[in-house]
This record gives sequence, C-alpha cells and structure tokens, in this order.
Amino acid sequence: MGLRLTLLGRGAWGGTLEQLWSAQGHQVRSWSRRDGGTPLPLLVDSDLVVVAVSMVAVQSLAKLLQDHWPSALPLLSCSKGIDLEGLCTASQLWRQHLPQAPLAVLSGPNLAEELNRGLPAASVIASHDGQLASLLQRELRTTNLRLYTNVDPIGTEAAGALKNVMALAAGISDGLGLGANARASLLTRGLAEIGVVLEALGGQPATLYGLAGLGDLLATATSSLSRNQRCGALLASGLNEEQALERIGATVEGPRTARASLVLARRQGWRLPICEQVVSLLDGEIDAPGAVRALMERDLRPEIAEQQC
Repeated sequence: MGLRLTLLGRGAWGGTLEQLWSAQGHQVRSWSRRDGGTPLPLLVDSDLVVVAVSMVAVQSLAKLLQDHWPSALPLLSCSKGIDLEGLCTASQLWRQHLPQAPLAVLSGPNLAEELNRGLPAASVIASHDGQLASLLQRELRTTNLRLYTNVDPIGTEAAGALKNVMALAAGISDGLGLGANARASLLTRGLAEIGVVLEALGGQPATLYGLAGLGDLLATATSSLSRNQRCGALLASGLNEEQALERIGATVEGPRTARASLVLARRQGWRLPICEQVVSLLDGEIDAPGAVRALMERDLRPEIAEQQC
C-alpha cells in the first residue's frame, strides 16, 4: 500500500513528481497557487508533505502552515535556491517555522522533461534523520528514478542552488560560441566556486562530488532542457534579464541565487568570481563578452593549493 502524499507546488518539477509517484501507487493530493484557496486541509491524514514550490514562495508558505502543522508529519523539500532576504536554504527556512517537523531534502540531476519521458535518473534524499531518509528512499523510488541517501541536507541544497548559477554561465559561454574547452574550464572552476559556498555554510565536501553537486551541475549546465542554461544563452544573445525570463516563461532560479550568493560572499569575504560576473551581466553593468574577458584576465593563481576560486 502506498503513502498518502500531499504535494505542494505543481510546476514542472512538482508535476513530474506527482506523475511518477501516482504511477507508483501512492495516493497523491496536490495543490498549486494557481488553484487558489488554501492547502491546509491537505495536511490532514497525510503521511508526507512534499514541497516543490519555487524558492521565492517558500517563506510565505511556511508562515501559512506553521500554526497548523501536525508535529510528527515529515516534510520533503524539493525547492532549489538561496533565499535573497534570509540568505538561507529552503530547509533552513522550513526549520525556522517548523522546528519539530521531521525534515528531508530531495535534489539531483533531474530534468523534468526526461523523467516525464520515462528516461532513467538518480537523485539523493538528504536528512539528519537517517531513518526518515531510508524510509523515503524505499518508498519514493520508481522504475526510472533511483534514490540514494546522505546526511548533509545543507550541502545538498547549497550545491543544488549554486549549480543554477553555473548553468547560467555555461549558457552564456555556449551562446557566445566559445566551445568545449571554455565550457569544461568554466564548469570545473564553477564546481570549485560551489564548494566555497557549500563548505562555508557547513556542508560536507564529499557532497560536492555527488548527485546533488557534480551530477546536477553536469545535467543542468549542458542541456538545452535546462531553463537556466537557456536563460544564459538568451543573455549572450543580447537580451536583458527581463526579456530572457519572459522568453522562457517559467521560473528560473539562477538569477536570484546568484544575487543571494554574492551578498553572502561580500559579507563573508568569499571569492565567487563567476557569480560576480553573472550578476554584473544580469544588472546590465557589463555585456557577455566583457564578462568573459573579466574572468580570463583575473590575477593568476594556483589551481588547488590556495583553496580559492
């Protein structure tokens, strides 16, 4: 017998999860802001609440649910990004409002369109609660979605958020026709930049090279199915941020994450040169070729010894 799942958020990713888990035999009740009304009645008799709303919607949803949440009801967060106001991940926002709720995070290289077509993928469920992670791993796996577990939700979220910024940068590189060498160099340095944020937020270094880190980066930064990659390519073509987002017509988390990461970097003294140039381009302070030149002309430094980007 399947779980009774409440799914909040029915965008591309939420809709895909609803389809996968319904086909697996789970009872899925879903809610979207487009439906209007309130999701509160769906909390009753639910075994698990899965939240797949965009990052910008997490704070308001958490405030709505906090006084009505059954204390033992677990939450699985699928939102990727860093909150621009709180400068924190989705699970950190949920923890502020639902401190007693069992909490896990789902992240990985999961392009929704490929999963909808039945193509295979893998993802990771991260939680400090090992029993919860193992339970969700067993119950939520499907014929084409293999699940792993780890105990590093913050690192998993940080990697999943920052890879969207690197996907924007990769789209810019591809849009300018800079070739495979440039893309490989960019993604390698981008992975190091993600690592700076991941470790500074308390994540585990090994997570950087797992499904939520390198895996998600490779999928999101190299596929035209990625909205962030397409957004970068549109920026390279000369469109501004508003025009690019309008052309895509769906949520693109990279721009907000880039700005939030840069605010954190300036407060903490981190070096995030790719994020910096992406934000400069988004803000109209530089054009795409100028951003590339700025990265190429930075002071020379060792690749690894200084542990800097």
